[in-house]
Amino acid sequence: MKTSWRLLLGSVAVLLTMLHGSAVQEHRVVRISAERFSFTPSRITLAVGEQVDLVVTSDDTAHGLRIEGTDVDLTIPKRGPGEITVTVGFDKAGRYEFACSRMCGAGHNYMRGEIIVREPAAPR
Repeated sequence: MKTSWRLLLGSVAVLLTMLHGSAVQEHRVVRISAERFSFTPSRITLAVGEQVDLVVTSDDTAHGLRIEGTDVDLTIPKRGPGEITVTVGFDKAGRYEFACSRMCGAGHNYMRGEIIVREPAAPR
């Protein structure tokens, strides 16, 4: 009888571990470099509902990062002092532009990028 209970409790523990593991989504990190009127990468693709950490650094002067349609509007410290991190996720598929929101020189208006949000692939 003791063996049956141990086997049952062990099976329940394994099942709970499997269920918990399947509910946890991987949290992706995308590193973005801002320099001389460009972001690298300038195009990021996400799935609807996916949460992503954007880690942004500058290779020259201070820049900004504003993502249209969101509350994100950050100042990126100039080369050396560090990085800025923001977690983003989108509930709706579409194209979300981002741009430098801090005047950084003659090519400031060209410092743009986009986040493409797609519906998740249907299971087969």
